[in-house]
Amino acid sequence: MKRPTIADIARRAGVSKVAVSYALNDRPGVSPAKRAAIKAIAEEIGWRPNSAARALNGAQARSVGLTLCRPARILGVEPFFMELISGIETELSARSYALMLQVVTAPEQETEVYRRWWGEGRVDGAILVDLRFSDPRVTALHELGMPAVVLGDPSEAGALTPVWADDAAAVRETVEYLHALGHRRVARVAGLPDLVHTVLRDQAFTAACRELGLEWHTIMHTDYTGEEGAHATRRLMSAATRPTAIMYDNDIMAVAGMSAADELRLRVPADLSIVAWDDSPLSQIVRPALSALTRDIPAYGAHAARALLSLIEGQEVEAIRDQAPRLVPRGSTAPPPAAQRPG
Repeated sequence: MKRPTIADIARRAGVSKVAVSYALNDRPGVSPAKRAAIKAIAEEIGWRPNSAARALNGAQARSVGLTLCRPARILGVEPFFMELISGIETELSARSYALMLQVVTAPEQETEVYRRWWGEGRVDGAILVDLRFSDPRVTALHELGMPAVVLGDPSEAGALTPVWADDAAAVRETVEYLHALGHRRVARVAGLPDLVHTVLRDQAFTAACRELGLEWHTIMHTDYTGEEGAHATRRLMSAATRPTAIMYDNDIMAVAGMSAADELRLRVPADLSIVAWDDSPLSQIVRPALSALTRDIPAYGAHAARALLSLIEGQEVEAIRDQAPRLVPRGSTAPPPAAQRPG
């Protein structure tokens, strides 16, 4: 079945293609009654405007772009991105906007994709995630004049509008909680080391551990996958000096860490306490349920989409500070073994 065209509408309405174009674009030249009849026919036969033709006419594409430089398989198991996209889609669909999503293998490809989408008139704006230091995407989108929102700290958002949360405060809260339980040796299994939020969390973790006088702490970086989360856990727990508590940068790695601990005949939380970043149903269905840093991720995505739509409409939008993640203790955290508690 071929796509309905303006010519099909013109034949059904008994008018010229020019008249159809005037009616569909709300331009003068046809009577109100004829305009209504033409639009009714267009709706009946399922006609939709061609995005390329609209771009040539300076019309909006009514879509926004999002690229992800992560392994495509991560999207199938990573609750964070699915919840984030659900929040974005909630706002976009309510305004009849679409989301264009593309997964790439290298950071520089993201900039190329955004340039192509903008040049071809495929998107009206973009949402940037996984902010990096001196991120070339920030400069490129600003130079293009493309409306864009950055999910990341304002310090690296440049001239673009940031939507962010205070991750450092959440890290400090967690370290203080583990310290209060009696833990003095803690580790952090972090994500990609070149991301701004990873570095800020690392800095907050190190500062909190030093302020509280923890006798030992360390950080290991991964790619967020369960495989690397398990590998990092095995390395940490097989060392001569090992932690009694580990913080993970997502729940996938935390669950994998629980499995690795079980392989080593370690009990959670009796021998090892575990805290996951980004709470999800997965955190609550495992046993023991994971203590986690929780936040409303769909709302985070919705705030970003709403801000972007305002920018597309030509409004000025200030930086948006979202609610900071908060710690929800569950069954995976407890005081350390008696022999390892402070005297």
